[in-house]
Amino acid sequence: MSYWLVKTEPSECSIDDFARAPDTPIRWDGVRNFQARNFLMQMSEGDLVLIYHSSCRQIGIAGIARVVASAYPDPSQFEPASPYFDARSSSDKPRWQAVDLIFERRFAQVLSLEQIKTLAGLEGLPLVQRGSRLSVMPVTPEQWQILLEQAG
Repeated sequence: MSYWLVKTEPSECSIDDFARAPDTPIRWDGVRNFQARNFLMQMSEGDLVLIYHSSCRQIGIAGIARVVASAYPDPSQFEPASPYFDARSSSDKPRWQAVDLIFERRFAQVLSLEQIKTLAGLEGLPLVQRGSRLSVMPVTPEQWQILLEQAG
């Protein structure tokens, strides 16, 4: 099993959206960065994912989801009306991928970015590295454990 962190704006998709329909998979799509896309392609069914809320009042990790469908072509890249449309993608050569996630658990409170930055052992986590803006990133088992212990 691998561990991941994905960033989202809660107004678009939050841990609460997952919690409202805990048995319904949510498609994680719209990733338009090649490195983040490559990480999506490495996700496997059963992997655990930290849901990180960004661009909001309470920035930080809000809970956990689980991968229930590994990478497949992101349908939004083919939809002209979608903000994620990519005219250079085709069904025989898709450029972008999506995965399906399902609710695992919500944290009692958001583990803030400020808290995360103070935790020993997370120096290598892309989230806390200067200039890193990836929306999908791997988390090592050691980093995962530190974050879970802090989240309670």
